[in-house]
Amino acid sequence: MQERNLTYFVADVHLGSDPATAAEKEARFVQFLRSIPAQQTSALYMLGDIWDFWYEYRDVVPKGNARVFSALMDLMDAGVTVRFIRGNHDVWTYDYLQSMGIEVLNQTFSVKIGDAVFCLGHGDGLGPGMRGYKFMRALFYNRLAQRLFSTLHPWFAFRIARRWSAGRQKKHVTPYEWKGTSEPLYKFALQYNKTRKANYFIFGHFHTPVDMEVEGGSRLIVLGDWKKQSSYLYFDGKSLCSGHSRNME
Repeated sequence: MQERNLTYFVADVHLGSDPATAAEKEARFVQFLRSIPAQQTSALYMLGDIWDFWYEYRDVVPKGNARVFSALMDLMDAGVTVRFIRGNHDVWTYDYLQSMGIEVLNQTFSVKIGDAVFCLGHGDGLGPGMRGYKFMRALFYNRLAQRLFSTLHPWFAFRIARRWSAGRQKKHVTPYEWKGTSEPLYKFALQYNKTRKANYFIFGHFHTPVDMEVEGGSRLIVLGDWKKQSSYLYFDGKSLCSGHSRNME
């Protein structure tokens, strides 16, 4: 029996963010999922903002992405554990993904893979400061606010949300300027290691690839997005490796 020693990490696909490129991006993501060697893979971690907007009513879910769900279910049927950590664009995932067998989690999630400990999350709102953003994030997770939003008709609610999402996407036209050791996320990793110890911190959210050492020997990695290339990481039990492919022509 083949050993399952591979673990994959991906974030910020933003499926559906641009109608002009939505089909091409979905095809790239499906191609990536289909390329994962299922018999050698233990788990796939999707670290938030896989969908540009996802809001799940009791009886209504966003249409589309059938091939994505088909590929995910094929992985799970082959024995791969699929875990999804909510991002700021797809906070509102409830029972639908779980009904397929996908484990839905909030950040941060700690897991030991081989001999290494990983701290995983989307990365938004972690660390000191950002009071305004943290207030908005708390509102997104507030049960009462979620119930009130769910009273809106889906036709109206989805248009409000997509307009908000489009505004957020415009902020990523200019690449985020990573602040190094002054970055709140770096300070979060420092604080985390005071009480626990992670070998790797892996996040998304910033749309700017980062790979830096955290004081004490840990490694902080921010995944790239899928706007121009398909960025992901995989761990083979010993080393963490990056992978990406250009847009399909």
